[in-house]
Amino acid sequence: MTEEKILHTRSNNLVYLSVVLVILILIILLVSRQAINKMIKSTTETEKVLLWNQENLDNWIFFLKESTADPFGVFTVKDSLIHILGTPFGYMRTKDVYRDYKLHVEWRWPAEPGNSGVFLNMQEPDTIWPGLIECQLMAGNAGDLVFLGGTDARERVDKTDKVIKKTGDTSENKAGEWNEYDIINRNDSIIVYVNGILKNTVTSPSVTEGHIGLQSEGAPIEFRNVYLIQTKR
Repeated sequence: MTEEKILHTRSNNLVYLSVVLVILILIILLVSRQAINKMIKSTTETEKVLLWNQENLDNWIFFLKESTADPFGVFTVKDSLIHILGTPFGYMRTKDVYRDYKLHVEWRWPAEPGNSGVFLNMQEPDTIWPGLIECQLMAGNAGDLVFLGGTDARERVDKTDKVIKKTGDTSENKAGEWNEYDIINRNDSIIVYVNGILKNTVTSPSVTEGHIGLQSEGAPIEFRNVYLIQTKR
C-alpha cells in the first residue's frame, strides 16, 4: 500500500471515529438530560387538591361546642359557597391529613365583619381547642398566627402570648368583598399572605402536618375556592 493510500485510510478512520464520538456524546447528553428532567419533575411536580368540591361537605368532619346542636344547620352549602353561621362555636375540618403545601382560601363577611379562623396542622382528638396553628380571620387581624393546644414556633419568645402579630396594617377588603389567604406550610416554616401581601412568617413550627379547618366563631362568614397545591415526592 502506498503512503498516499495509508494516509487516506487513516484520514477516513479519523473521520469515522469522530462521527462515532459525536454520536456517543449526543447519546450521553440526551440520557443525562432525561435523568435530570426526571429528577426535577419528581421533586417539583405539584398536585392541586380540592378540599371542597363546591357541591357538598362530604369530606369534612364537624365539631361543635354544643354537642346537641345540628352541624348541618351551622355548616351549609348554597350558591357554590360554604356558609358558616358563626354560632354555636366550633369548626369543620378535613378528614385527611396534609403537609408540605400551599393553601388557598377565599372568604368574605356577608354582613358585619366578625371573627373566624383557618386552622392548620390540626391534631386529634377533636376538642374545643385541639393542637393547631390558627391563621386568624378576626376582622382587621387576618395574618395573625395563633398557637393553640400547646403548639409553638421559634418566633414565639413570650410563651404567655399565644399570638404572633401580622406585619403592618391590615390588607383586608371591606365587608361584602372577597379576601384571599395564601398560606405556605412546610416542615421548617409557615408563610402567610393576605390578598397577595406578606403578613407573617414563622420558623420551626412544632406541628408540621395535620387536618385543615374552618372555624365557626361568632359571625356569619362565607368561603369559596378552598384548595391546596401539594408537592409530589
